[in-house]
This record gives sequence, structure tokens and C-alpha cells, in this order.
Amino acid sequence: MQALVFAQFGGPEVMHLRELPDPLPAADEVLVRTRAIGLNFADIYRRQGNYHLAGDPPWIAGYEAAGEVVRAPAASGFVSGDRVAFADSPFANAELVAVPADRLIPLPDDIEFDTAAALLLQGLTAQYLLRDSHPIRRGETVLVHAAAGGVGQLLVQLAVAAGARVLALASTGEKTSVAAAAGAHATATYSEDWVAVAQAFGKGGVDVVYDSVGSTVQDSLRAVRIGGHVVFYGMAGGNPEPIDPRILMDGSKTLTGGDLWNVLRTKEDRRTRAAELFEAVRNGRLRVNIDARFALADGAAAHAHLESRGAVGKVLLIPSA
Repeated sequence: MQALVFAQFGGPEVMHLRELPDPLPAADEVLVRTRAIGLNFADIYRRQGNYHLAGDPPWIAGYEAAGEVVRAPAASGFVSGDRVAFADSPFANAELVAVPADRLIPLPDDIEFDTAAALLLQGLTAQYLLRDSHPIRRGETVLVHAAAGGVGQLLVQLAVAAGARVLALASTGEKTSVAAAAGAHATATYSEDWVAVAQAFGKGGVDVVYDSVGSTVQDSLRAVRIGGHVVFYGMAGGNPEPIDPRILMDGSKTLTGGDLWNVLRTKEDRRTRAAELFEAVRNGRLRVNIDARFALADGAAAHAHLESRGAVGKVLLIPSA
């Protein structure tokens, strides 16, 4: 099989397509031929050496893809030809992947491979943020950071569908237009005094901020009302500064950390939550925006594009076969 690999840490140029032996599935694994692969910032962080990697080089990154079952153990419930997807199994940047059966998500016939690979990881993230980290209530005011990104656009759509009023924050006017198209009621850029905009939008501060930037957490705490909530779930802009707990006490504010893998723990979690996302796509409540598709052989270019932060939606890798 062909796989996108890297043998040293560095820039996009370290990524290469290489012929490798087909994987040998363990007794509880299903062999999947990928048709669309989701590229995520975690893949970039691994390539840079900022995330833990098991094994020896060359490494295969990637955790998210959709495709077809090649073969499966009888006890798995899958058979050859089944359409499946996954969001949390390693070595996805390859034509063939051995995936633990309990991590596979059956793919309905009306959900395309591209849609599934673009939706699952980011959609499941947006879903748990709005359901588990801070359950949105109708009428609440919400600030979404990086609202033109993959998770950001989905957060905007799901929050609006839940009855919230959404202020979308992005780096440029072009990106705020993307967030507005996703349904945001108001927008602002980071070059503005966005804290003041949020305070006015929420009439004293918004109810909740979803912060994936990290370096903005201090300002996010200023943007919420007395008794407001900041959900911190990413560090795209760098590590947050240390927080003085007195800030939380004085404003009766709450700061919550969020991680999908603390929520997505069982086969039932994965399949039930994914089915809800598929239904949201089916009934039009959720639109999946694919920014670009790159051949697997062009993985270096795909990494460069995502790393440039020019993408306004999901970046996919497409195997040749």
C-alpha cells in the first residue's frame, strides 16, 4: 500500500508518499480501504514533534478517515464492502488501515465518504462542547473563537440551531463572512476590540466563550458576563497565560477545559453521537464545508495549506485508488 509518512520532524517538506507493507490486522481489528482522509492540526503538531508518537520512523500520521471494509473478523459485525468511518484510530494517512472494530462507525448510504471524513472529528468536538462542556440553552449569547475554521463553523451552526445568539470571531473580514454564512448573528475580527464587542453583544458580557486559541483565554474571561463561562479546548494561538483564581472568584466566572476523548469513551458513544451528526446533515441543520481536497501524494502541500491558516473549512487527503 501507499502511505504518507515522515521520518524526521520539521516542515511540510518532510512528508513523503512511500510504499509500505499492507497492515496485518489483529484479531479485534478490521482492515479498511480509505476513500477520504481528514487532515487535522494534530497531524501538523505530530509532524513538528510537538505530540507524542509511538514506534519508530517512518511514522504515519492521521486519525480520521472514511472508506470500505476489506475484511473483518466475524465477531466485529462488519463484512467486506461495508461503508465505515472513524475519528480516533491511528495511521489513517494510508490506503489501508487496521482499525479496532469498536472504533468504527457504520456509514449510512446517503452520507458520502468526503462528508464523513470532513465531519466526524470536528463535528464530534463541536457536539460535546455544546452538550457536555457547556450545554447551550435557548436565548444564551455565545462567542466562538476561530469561527471560520472547521470546528468553528460547526459550533456556530449547532449553537444557532439550539437557539443561541452567536458572535463569531475570526482573523480577517473574509473569514468573518464565512462565519456569517454559517449563521452567526454578529462578527468581529481580532484586530478590533473584540472584548468590548462581546460585552456589548451580551449586554454586560456573553454567557459563554468557546476558546480554541489559548493565548486569548485571559481576554475571553473579560468578555463573559458576571457568572459567565469560558470553555478552553485548544491552543492554536499558543499556550494561555497563568490564570489568577481570584479573577474567577471576583466575577463568579467559570473556566472549563474540554477534551473530546474524555467524552468519547465507548463504541456506543461514537456511534450514537455520530448518528446524530449524520441526521443533522441529512435534515439541513448542519452544512459541512470542505475547503480543499489534495491527493495523498500531495500531502506536503496539504499540510502547508492547513498550516498557513488559509483554510476556511476541512482539508481532505484522497488516496489514488
